[in-house]
Amino acid sequence: MPNKLKPLIIGDLKINIPIFQGGMGVKVSTAPLVSAVANCGGAGTIASVGLFDGLNKKTAKFVQESSDSLRKEIRKTKKLTNGVFGVNIMVALSNYEELVKVSVQEEADFIVSGAGLPLRLPKLVEGSNIKLIIIVSSGRAADLIIKTWKTKYNRLPDAIVVEGPLAGGHLGFKPEELSPSKTQNRLAELVTETLEVTKKYQEKYGINIPVIAAGGVFDGKDIAKFIKLGASGVQIATRFVATDECEVSQKFKERYVSAKEEDVIIVSSPVGLPGRAIKNKFTDDVAKGKTVPTDGCFRCIRSCNPAKVPYCIATALTHAFEGNLDEALIFAGSNVGRIKEIVPVKQLMDELIEETNLELSKK
Repeated sequence: MPNKLKPLIIGDLKINIPIFQGGMGVKVSTAPLVSAVANCGGAGTIASVGLFDGLNKKTAKFVQESSDSLRKEIRKTKKLTNGVFGVNIMVALSNYEELVKVSVQEEADFIVSGAGLPLRLPKLVEGSNIKLIIIVSSGRAADLIIKTWKTKYNRLPDAIVVEGPLAGGHLGFKPEELSPSKTQNRLAELVTETLEVTKKYQEKYGINIPVIAAGGVFDGKDIAKFIKLGASGVQIATRFVATDECEVSQKFKERYVSAKEEDVIIVSSPVGLPGRAIKNKFTDDVAKGKTVPTDGCFRCIRSCNPAKVPYCIATALTHAFEGNLDEALIFAGSNVGRIKEIVPVKQLMDELIEETNLELSKK
């Protein structure tokens, strides 16, 4: 079957297969996974948060350890691939500026930034050729960022990821916006409104701002749907956890495979946002009011108040990575229950490409 997937062009970057692997922390999307996706022609993404060993030991120098670990991860990825990859850096991180600096110094292909409005990001990368990709959950947010960047820095985003309410992890929506009746077709609506926003800027300035659909994208049918809608590509995260190359514990992967639709719940994160996770003993305990001491908190998230939060989210996510699932927060997307096996990245990518081409071939 001929390949009907058009490359995703972001500035002078050419991503032959328009699939972004979403950034997942803590230590979920690291060099082996990122490079494997890039080697298949997609775009790999390192999650910059919580990369260093001992994150839950509270003994490290947080800012320096974080920067050093990201630097090592970028260099390790470069040794494993000549493909396209970048770094996800959340605006909410207290060491945001330092991580941006490392990404620029180490010449990652792109920075993708969300979990807040990255209004100052162009200032932080002045003089570099790194591509800037923003994550938004509405066309309104995209418009605000574009206007701000153009006015203050005479720069526009190189691409926009539109993340809908079916994504895993922290969500840019209010809890009342996450009921099934309100999430079913929401991503398609958000992609459409964001395309309308980018169209006016593209026409005005004669440039291309690709829109990438994210949040609940699972298979080739989904990819084809959003490409037909006008998106230039998609971002997929949850499915890449259940791959051989992902460095999380085998128990973590097996929990994804065994998950059922009813196991996926919305939790209230200590950082003040709703999140999607797999129900377990930890989420049950938190729901009952149990708290876990946060002594020695790194204050990795700006909004975190260690004196008031019920638990340290960095520690809970580290437990997931390590396989200590009873004490872990296991972030996952809404479709995790559809994952049936752990496979190599190439097998997953080949499957997605084949399914998408089949759908795009239909009249």
